[in-house]
Amino acid sequence: MTNQTDISPEIADKLRQLSEKFAVMGQDIGSYLEGLLQADYLTYWDYIHLETLLSLQNPRTAYPDELIFITYHQSTELYFKLILHEIRQIAAHESLTADFFAARMERVNRYFSILEQSFTIMVEGMEKEQFLNFRMALLPSSGFQSVQFREIEIVSTDFSQLLVDVPAGIDPEASFSDLYAYIYWKRGATELATQKKTLTLQQFEAQYSERLIRLADEYRDRNLWQCFLKLQVTGDVTEALIDQLRQFDQIVNVRWKLRHIRSAVRYLHKDPEDIKATGGTNWQRYLPPREQQRIFFPNLWSESERQEWGKMIDLHG
Repeated sequence: MTNQTDISPEIADKLRQLSEKFAVMGQDIGSYLEGLLQADYLTYWDYIHLETLLSLQNPRTAYPDELIFITYHQSTELYFKLILHEIRQIAAHESLTADFFAARMERVNRYFSILEQSFTIMVEGMEKEQFLNFRMALLPSSGFQSVQFREIEIVSTDFSQLLVDVPAGIDPEASFSDLYAYIYWKRGATELATQKKTLTLQQFEAQYSERLIRLADEYRDRNLWQCFLKLQVTGDVTEALIDQLRQFDQIVNVRWKLRHIRSAVRYLHKDPEDIKATGGTNWQRYLPPREQQRIFFPNLWSESERQEWGKMIDLHG
């Protein structure tokens, strides 16, 4: 019979490696092993903080479908977090290769594909009358205020690709704090009658403008497009990488926004002047990709493809 105190060579080697690891930091491995003996086994519910997670859905009304609405949006933000996590890995890689870049972009596109397909929860998964009632209790909040989506846009491309109506006298090399005034999404949060900023936009700017400007500066030379250009200089560009970047460009700037339009059409199909339940955002003029012409990587698309941007996918498909 094997003595229970016998230590296999594999375990002994692990203990040696741990001892060396902690010795470098001036730490005593014995203390850590004692702590391991005293610690409880990890459980699933503790690891994912299940009780805390389930306590974060707090509807503002008694309409049952509001729980669907808030849970869906929280899930979306978690996927946005994963997308930003992957892009940060690309930007921070010290020896970036096309293979690594493409593999991480494939993950990003997988996350966005899940989000795109899950939008049926919003389009078909709630009763219209319930939505129109509970949504009024949530004003002036709006999905427009998702800072993580704005961050995804900023870390994806050169800041100039996100600007509109920049006056001719403005230096294209001006500071991001100056150029931020012309970022495209502000045009979608103006009051139709007065052209003043909606409360939705005012709240968002007060909370996040400085953070977004800092991010734009941080990613000036390492956004996804700049990372691609650096690989292009070294000749390390593959068709697989180009394909993943094109998929990303289309899913974010065309398909994701068309899904939002389908939801808005279902629940808020009114004249623009009557729209109130989107926090004051002018979705009928703001969301359509053919109106925005937002493209992260224009050089990866032909002239004819850019001309047809946002028109190639059926809104009701």
